[in-house]
Amino acid sequence: MYDRNPNPDPNPAGRPSWRASQDVDSGSESQPLLSSDASRGSRRSFGVGVMGLTFDSETSDFEAGRSDTDKSTQPLVFANQYQYRNSKPPRVGGPGGDGGLGLGSPQYRYYTQLPPRDFDGSTLLTGQKAASVAGPVFVPYLPPVIPEGGKQNSIVTIFAVWNTIMGTSLLAIPWGMERAGLGGGLLLVVGMGALCLYTTWRVLCVHRLHGSDASDAEVPELCRKLLGRWAELLARVFSLVVLMGAIIVYWILMSNFLFHSVDYLHDEITGVSPVRWENASSVFTPVKCHLLTGTGGAAAEPQPEALALGGLQAATEDDSSFRRWWNLNTNVPIYLVLIMAPLMNFKSATFFTKFNSLGTLSVLYLLIFIVVKSTAWGVNLDMSDETSVHYSPLFSVSFPATSGMLALSYFIHNIIISIMRSNRRQENNGRDLSIAYFLVTITYVFIGSVFYISFPLAKSCIEDNLLNNFESWDPMTVAARAFLFFQLVTVFPLVAYMLRSQLCTMFLGHIWPGRLPVLSINALFITVCVLFAIFLPRFGTIIRFTGAISGMVYIFMLPVLLHLASLQRQGKLTLVTTLLHMCIPLIGFANLVAQFFVSD
Repeated sequence: MYDRNPNPDPNPAGRPSWRASQDVDSGSESQPLLSSDASRGSRRSFGVGVMGLTFDSETSDFEAGRSDTDKSTQPLVFANQYQYRNSKPPRVGGPGGDGGLGLGSPQYRYYTQLPPRDFDGSTLLTGQKAASVAGPVFVPYLPPVIPEGGKQNSIVTIFAVWNTIMGTSLLAIPWGMERAGLGGGLLLVVGMGALCLYTTWRVLCVHRLHGSDASDAEVPELCRKLLGRWAELLARVFSLVVLMGAIIVYWILMSNFLFHSVDYLHDEITGVSPVRWENASSVFTPVKCHLLTGTGGAAAEPQPEALALGGLQAATEDDSSFRRWWNLNTNVPIYLVLIMAPLMNFKSATFFTKFNSLGTLSVLYLLIFIVVKSTAWGVNLDMSDETSVHYSPLFSVSFPATSGMLALSYFIHNIIISIMRSNRRQENNGRDLSIAYFLVTITYVFIGSVFYISFPLAKSCIEDNLLNNFESWDPMTVAARAFLFFQLVTVFPLVAYMLRSQLCTMFLGHIWPGRLPVLSINALFITVCVLFAIFLPRFGTIIRFTGAISGMVYIFMLPVLLHLASLQRQGKLTLVTTLLHMCIPLIGFANLVAQFFVSD
């Protein structure tokens, strides 16, 4: 939030000058895989998500026309413990049972979710405002220390946007290439990136023109102002949908990583290890195909052919008992409750923000992982001989799975205002946003195409979680699973906290309505996650449907409707503009419908 500078510099554009308030700051929405100490943006989608995954955003330096008496720029008295320790303004009286605080207003809902500062006042520990994405997907963005003056240069802004969009969808990009074909996959990655860039920029433009109040700093409030109450409700509901999709995906991935990590330790300790190739041609390519070994899980017992090939003895009776009680698709998701349930019941999730830097290491390790494996494999691609094991079609009719996934992979719309408002030169927002999306597109193209082209087995073997294509004993894969598991264990409570906070604030009026309601809500979250992990443990299915659903609302529909409503208010709306822009929601609707006609 920003206060008007009492001594503003001359501004030729007539735009009011602002200074960063020392009392308040934006709540965090989601954590990028890479973090920057200068980043002020906050998230989701995964919204997403980001989810996300992501999430409602806050005020922006685009805002104009605020009066010096605008009370929305100052925090109100809080009805709960979530307030700044050094900011306690006197209670403002007024009509209503809330003492004039406006407990049902968007401003109050925002401020009651602002976290405390650390005791030294230097660090914003956590943010409670959930954003709608994923993110990609899904890894929430938590802003670190804010630079003095509250402004950051273009490089830091670009870095923040790029890192915020990145998420666990990186694991599914090669699978998306396989679903669409090499040519179709590349076209979709570039096309969806361009479309998401355009609609994201439209959100910023609408906020610059109409975000005159603190309550209008978020997409839901912009929707209420320009489109009506129905649009605001739609935006808030789908924010919850994306966050719910995020925690489901996290639970599935954590179950997968935990299963394989413990399975590896068991095999090493007991000496009952799976087949390991010793010849030079295979030592760097311990890959497997789900068409032969199942979807992501190790076989309950080694196949006879594999045992003969490796000269191993049959699994012992003790090992069979272990496999019976340690199964990826039955009891491991339930065992995970013992780890995660206690972490979800804290009043504050500030402790977990101390592991923000793990996101940086995650994406760097994945890049190194893919480069090392692909270099060892070489090129394994044949686009002419359909009988070749390395044959790859240029296009595939199952491309909607890729477009649904990419809608989530590029999702940042509901938190972009919060990130870009910290840019020192607001006139460069369009350029910086374009550069950030370009870098994201290049990253996706590199990871997807390099892994796809070099994959040594049939392309149909590529999993929606690329780590499932590697044997559990592969050293780099073991390290990746263990590292990502620990990261998700620290991220999951934050995302669940955001989801719970939004639900409690929306329906109960308090971020902490009491221990019993919180325990009940957390139990509901865990039950849903466990059921999905047991009966639908399909990472790709969930992210493509979450992306298609949230994308239809936040990428394809709301930005376009906001833009058209803005043009109408300015008297600039034309029939041609309306017809052209209404094609975008139709694309989003078609993308959602198509998800029901393709399989993983």
